[in-house]
Amino acid sequence: MTNIAVVILNWNGEKLLEEFLPSITQYSKREDTKIYLADNASSDNSINFIKQNYPEIKLVINDKNYGFAEGYNVALKKIEAKYYVIINSDVEVTENWLDGLYETIKSDEKIAAVQPKIKSYKDKRFLEYAGAAGGMIDRYGYTFCRGRIFNVFEQDNNQYEKQADIFWASGACIFIKADLFHELGGFDVDFFAHMEEIDLCWRLKNRGYKIVYTPNSTVYHVGGATLEESNPFKTYLNFRNNLFLLYKNLSDRYFHRIFLARMILDGIAGLRFLLGLEFNNFTAVIKAHFAFYCNIKKFKPKRQENKKHNTNYKHPEIYSHSIVFDFFIKGVKQYKDLIKD
Repeated sequence: MTNIAVVILNWNGEKLLEEFLPSITQYSKREDTKIYLADNASSDNSINFIKQNYPEIKLVINDKNYGFAEGYNVALKKIEAKYYVIINSDVEVTENWLDGLYETIKSDEKIAAVQPKIKSYKDKRFLEYAGAAGGMIDRYGYTFCRGRIFNVFEQDNNQYEKQADIFWASGACIFIKADLFHELGGFDVDFFAHMEEIDLCWRLKNRGYKIVYTPNSTVYHVGGATLEESNPFKTYLNFRNNLFLLYKNLSDRYFHRIFLARMILDGIAGLRFLLGLEFNNFTAVIKAHFAFYCNIKKFKPKRQENKKHNTNYKHPEIYSHSIVFDFFIKGVKQYKDLIKD
């Protein structure tokens, strides 16, 4: 069995592989590590490109495009390893990037997953949208990061140089214990893409495990290589999947009040899109809510199953205020300025 399996999911991403595989192969040369390309039935030249240029990379070929969540689930069932590094195809890694992640996860048996510092590939001075210095969430389910609140990114001035417990680790690059990944059933395939890693981390935390950020590993992420931030389908997935996330993982104590608040807040977000003449995004919010209501019956057993195994619902990493209110009304733009209870 391999100790560390670095697994890249690919779908028609030959150009990304050309650009980003050199750093991964150069800086992942450990005796206990193997690199895998999990391909979602690409129709471009991705497979031949790997065979011709990177024979050391092992191929796992899925029979169709399963999307991010199920694509990884299907592929990882075929890869035996103690640890998985799930990493996007548009990520550049740095020297010794695996060492910091590995040493961190070994330091505490309760650590289930670790995230590196994720910076912008386009402007390497700044932290990046998908993860930054660790993912967080507010009481209403809105996600943000240490170093990134909505669309405001902090410059990396070494303000996040200490290891920290976080709420979620980014799917752009997450180092996770393989046995726990499979024990929890991997990513929820009904998410298809976006927030499936947050759901997985929340389930792990509810079972008493830790999710940790380490500054001792740095990667650079392009972001938006699959879907642009303003893409209505991305808006749809984010709103729909956020509701899935809350429904599956909230405790009974907070469930009803949080959902009532979310209906109001999502309505305001939809109105904001409408007033901004972003009609496609306005429609995407409406479609997201209808999709959620139509899937409640499917998600009810998941909620009940999660409740059977949960040992802890209190997480200090959940921001007890509203990040929406703080950002848009109070003008808070940096993580350090948030109220710390």
